[in-house]
Amino acid sequence: MTIVEKILAAHAAKSRVSPGEFLNVPVDVILANDITAPIAIREFGRIGVKRVKDPSKVVLVPDHFVPNKDIASAEQAKMVREFAREQGILFFEVGEMGIEHVLLPEKGLVLPGDVVIGADSHTCTYGAVGAFATGMGSTDIASAMASGKIWMKVPPTIKFVYSGRLRKWVGGKDLILHTIGDIGVDGALYAAMEFSGEAVSQLGMDGRFTMANMAIEAGGKAGIFAVDSQTMAYVKPRARRKYTVYQPDADAVYARVIEYDVGKLEPQVALPHSPANVKPVSQLDRISIDQSVIGSCTNGRIDDLRVAARILAGHKVNPNVRCLVIPGTPAVYLEALGEGLIETFMRAGAAVSTPTCGPCLGGHMGILASGEKAISTTNRNFVGRMGSPKSEVYLAGPAVAAASAITGYISDPEIL
Repeated sequence: MTIVEKILAAHAAKSRVSPGEFLNVPVDVILANDITAPIAIREFGRIGVKRVKDPSKVVLVPDHFVPNKDIASAEQAKMVREFAREQGILFFEVGEMGIEHVLLPEKGLVLPGDVVIGADSHTCTYGAVGAFATGMGSTDIASAMASGKIWMKVPPTIKFVYSGRLRKWVGGKDLILHTIGDIGVDGALYAAMEFSGEAVSQLGMDGRFTMANMAIEAGGKAGIFAVDSQTMAYVKPRARRKYTVYQPDADAVYARVIEYDVGKLEPQVALPHSPANVKPVSQLDRISIDQSVIGSCTNGRIDDLRVAARILAGHKVNPNVRCLVIPGTPAVYLEALGEGLIETFMRAGAAVSTPTCGPCLGGHMGILASGEKAISTTNRNFVGRMGSPKSEVYLAGPAVAAASAITGYISDPEIL
């Protein structure tokens, strides 16, 4: 079996499962945020049970419109806060709150071998630690809170093998954008994407989180990595409960095996209005930008900020550009502060925000006006994603986003 099949079989108390099989699966972690939790809470109330099945397995993180930007978002957060207190559920308040998909692994709340469901499509991020993690609708989350289980179909697994040594400035974001550009936004529809190969083994955990995060942008049910020494170095100091590591069998059956030689890959950029509309940065015309966003559940981790700071150090943000830097969690912020990265950003003329999803979904802290263009380390660039439907979002890694903030147009960091 594949990693995903082994995890699901173990949870369903079966010796073996196959793609297409339907299972009732006990879950280890149930997640929702300030947009999706209120819907789940209302549906939970309609089920007729008074208490969640296991409060220790539910995590609520208000991160999309928090700190609250208006009365409506304040009411949403209040509902989530009060439900968490009533049920004894883990809730992260402002000051401790970070972007959910950066925060949960950092806190050791998701571990190898887990089944994790979240009312947010980028829940697939946790596959970086060898967990089966997938996004679901808020009504599914309500059902799981009441029963402790989900009903689902076992996905097939597509194996992606990346060979070669990565060039300077090329990271996980470039690998996943290149992949989505190749297979399309439905190239892994309801499949688990298993990432492997020499180039992947070179990636630190932050780069792996980035790749797993965007599995959904290829239509994937989950993204997952086999656990190795890097994973264990990340997990061991954080884990507060038992976990099980699953590795794929040598004779595991994959729906497809797709191989890439990425030794010559250069930084990638996804043009409007699709994550699959990808080109190498060298093939772009001179595209002027109004805003550069460095952050999000895709690229708001410490390694991302280190890369951006290396490029911004000694430079100034172009006077025609607004550069926003959003650390993913308070811990990331503190680490960046201790390393002098925050000072580097501010001396360059960037604005540094408290952790929040903010502009990624057109929430707040960086909404685009009509006709404006942004380079962003976020994960989606659909029409109106970051504000006006007449704006444009270009996706890239932190190196390209930082370089572009300096030059005023989408740039290869090598020119600096």
